[in-house]
Parts: sequence; structure tokens; C-alpha cells
Amino acid sequence: MNIEKLTEKYWPEVKAIYVSGVATGNANFSHNIPDWDAWDKTHVKNCRLAAIENGRVLGWAALTAISDHCVFAGVAEVSVYIADGFRGKGIGKKLLSELVKLSEENDLWTLESRVFTENLASIKIHEENGFRIVGSRERIGQLNGVWRDTLLLERRSVKVGI
Repeated sequence: MNIEKLTEKYWPEVKAIYVSGVATGNANFSHNIPDWDAWDKTHVKNCRLAAIENGRVLGWAALTAISDHCVFAGVAEVSVYIADGFRGKGIGKKLLSELVKLSEENDLWTLESRVFTENLASIKIHEENGFRIVGSRERIGQLNGVWRDTLLLERRSVKVGI
């Protein structure tokens, strides 16, 4: 497996992985599936990765700026999605590890992630990559008519912003 820069050529597979992640009910609150242009506009250009094996995308990770205010220029939110059938094989952990390195190379000092409390695999890979739980949000939003809780995980760089 190779970790490569996520480019538009991978978009059809990246989008399909996103759709399958949303279908689990434990990925995010959104039902909207963006097209490439919308996705491209909202994700940090230099912090997008795809896990590739035999020409197939097995998973992806990317960052989204949390704000356009200059004081938050070094803070981004993490997304990690793994293809159905490849979850639980260490791909997410590896992608997140590489994304952390890439974030520091691009002067980001804080990464954050909002994870449903039931998504134990995501919580685990975040913690294994230096994230810590900094808070919880009870009944923060509804998904399919059900109130959901989330955890806020954060990783502060020991290289950037110190």
C-alpha cells in the first residue's frame, strides 16, 4: 500500500468511500454528497492523502480549515474514511499518521476531530496518533431523527506553534 497525494483523478473512488462511510451512520451528520469542485474548495490543498493498493483507493484522509479568521490559520479538522471491506486493517491509522506529518510540514499546530461516541475505531486511531479527548457534546445534533453525542479530539503539535 502506498500513501499518495489525493488528486481529482481519485475522486470517483474517494466519493464512493465517503458515501459508504456516511451510510454507516457513524461518520458525520451530513447527507450531502459533494461534487469534486465543492469538496476541493473546502479541503486544505496540501493536506489530502489517499491509500492506494494495486491502483485502487482503499481510504483517504484530508483536512478542512475550521475558520477563515487568521488567528485560526494553523487549526484544521480531520476527515478519515476507509473503504468498506478494508476497515480494521490499519489503513486509517497509517493515513492519519501521514496526515499529522503533512499538517506539521504545512505549519498547522492543532488538529481536531469530532467523532460519534459509538465510533470506537476512529477514537482509537486518533488516540494512537497523539490525539486526546478534550470534551464531549451530548445531544449535539440529530441524525435520521436520533440525537447523537460526539467527542472532540485534539492534537497539538510539538513542532509547530510552540
